[in-house]
Amino acid sequence: MRLLRSVLGAAEVGGYAQHCRLGGWVSTAASNNLWRRSVFAAMIALGMSGIAGAQNPVTDWNLIAVNTVANCTPAISPGCNTGGGAGIYLAYVHLAIYNAVNAINRRFQPYGPELAAPKDASPEVAAIAAAYYTLANYLPDQSASLMRQYQASLSAIPDGPGKDGGVQTGQAAANSIISLRSGDGRGADVPYTFPSGPSAGVWIPTPPGFLQPQTPWVGKMRPFTMDSPDQFLPNEPPTPLGSTQWADDYNEVKNLGGTNSVIRTRRQTEIALFWTDSAVRQYSRALRSLAIGAALDIYDTARLFAMVWTAYTDSFIGCMNAKYHFSFWRPVTAIQNAGIGGNAAAVADPAWTSLGITPNHPEYPAAHGCVSGAVAATLEGFFGTQDVVLIVNSAVTNTTHTFTHTSHLEREVFGARIYAGFHYRHSLEQGFLLGHRVAGHLLDDYFQPSRDQK
Repeated sequence: MRLLRSVLGAAEVGGYAQHCRLGGWVSTAASNNLWRRSVFAAMIALGMSGIAGAQNPVTDWNLIAVNTVANCTPAISPGCNTGGGAGIYLAYVHLAIYNAVNAINRRFQPYGPELAAPKDASPEVAAIAAAYYTLANYLPDQSASLMRQYQASLSAIPDGPGKDGGVQTGQAAANSIISLRSGDGRGADVPYTFPSGPSAGVWIPTPPGFLQPQTPWVGKMRPFTMDSPDQFLPNEPPTPLGSTQWADDYNEVKNLGGTNSVIRTRRQTEIALFWTDSAVRQYSRALRSLAIGAALDIYDTARLFAMVWTAYTDSFIGCMNAKYHFSFWRPVTAIQNAGIGGNAAAVADPAWTSLGITPNHPEYPAAHGCVSGAVAATLEGFFGTQDVVLIVNSAVTNTTHTFTHTSHLEREVFGARIYAGFHYRHSLEQGFLLGHRVAGHLLDDYFQPSRDQK
């Protein structure tokens, strides 16, 4: 592995450049050499012109999965209505799809036990069946809708041995993932306690809803690729409240992230709100566009989506583990009650509120930093370059942002969480670092070329 140079460099936050102490890891596996810069130059032209090739079942069923999860019943499918929780279900689905199509061409190592596919099994049918049976298992209340979409997908493919073999392969892949993930801690009863009122540096529920802590069980789940949920626990605690760094980070988010900020620009406000959309939905849309723009075939699309959603989910597991370990207070609590922190340079403002609605889990490290760092590093590892065109849109602002380099994506997300009033700089640095480490571990140890391909 090699150390990835800081992807943020001098981030423009609040109209002045501040050095971001962010680094990460990226794999140098042979599989990273699939694409070169010339491919992405063509992708820029393709993506910006709005031209897209035909979709394949992986992108089709990613959309179905995202929509199915959006209509879920949390009491039946725990965490499905939360950003990180929804990612868990996409990881299940895309690992099953990957194993199904990979069983047919065997280009890469499977995730878990190797599967046997009948001769001439259709990879398209295998992908469809893998997605359907996985979703039907984890979201049983959506079974009627899923069955209709499954039948519609299969109806477009002629009957025959290839279709039958594809169904058999897809169902076997789904069953394999379901078996592997049995008892993984999804929805487990994990108690978490917090003070009844403000306490220096400690998380408590935040306005406006004062919601109870979100899915503390996620931080105790058995990861997909990490050795343990705390494998990449930050080796630095949250910033000491008496330090100069704390005062700097505190005042930065206080000045930039408040509802009534007078220094946040219109562009920064748009960026902040842009990234309050569901990360799962935003990155799913972007990945589908990326796969189409790059003309990835079904095998490469399956592998890319499996890698990204597995890295996304493991980074979220690691992030939530760290959040509930450190239990650090959010800016809205800190700024309203700064006097109890004992730092004269951090002056309280009891009327301060964040621009966005603060997520209902502890602050440190930043979850969007964790998952976006994992996504960016995985894309770099898959394509072998940081010059990846990613077109992201937001249902909150109804705008589209186009990134031509993974560091540009990370830089914007970094700033967005400060502008929204959600996070301190140190938390974002550590979140991105955690995401990079998760992705680096995945790229080195999983989804590698099979032995006969090396």
